[in-house]
Amino acid sequence: MPKSADVKDYIRTIVDFPHEGIMFRDVTTLFADPRGFRMAIDQMLHPYAGTRIDKVVGLEARGFILGGAIAHQLSVGFVPIRKKGKLPGTTISQDYKLEYGEAIVEIHDDAIQPGEQVLVVDDLLATGGTAEAGIKLIERLGGEIISCSFIIDLPELGGRKKLEAMGMDVSVLCEFEGL
Repeated sequence: MPKSADVKDYIRTIVDFPHEGIMFRDVTTLFADPRGFRMAIDQMLHPYAGTRIDKVVGLEARGFILGGAIAHQLSVGFVPIRKKGKLPGTTISQDYKLEYGEAIVEIHDDAIQPGEQVLVVDDLLATGGTAEAGIKLIERLGGEIISCSFIIDLPELGGRKKLEAMGMDVSVLCEFEGL
């Protein structure tokens, strides 16, 4: 990549995956490039310079990669929100709607303490269903969400508007048109 590359330049598009008509935005090419990955983490951190953050929450699964790196840079704890049945110990759960059905995510019931300032992280914001479910879990534990940070927004799917309607601050590095 040229020195002036943008994060968007590192993201590969795979046509008709996982279904016909879908333009899959693949961030694994961004993660695989040391310059691109560093750029993404630095840019995701930039809006929060000087802001108190106690925990970074990553949404399954690519949010774990980003969230772990961001938590490391901030020297704070990392908390995963996972699909139902993947976390050991006592959890709380939240269901959410998918395009064709429902899913459930969980968090450990002691992962966030009341009043902790939380940054929610994932790679892509589409309909906002997973992020909304994660926000509800964090809030049930008493966490205060300072922002939700994503690499990619697909504005046509309305996720950003959904999260902003919930009162969330939303930060994205780039947008792609279409599905």
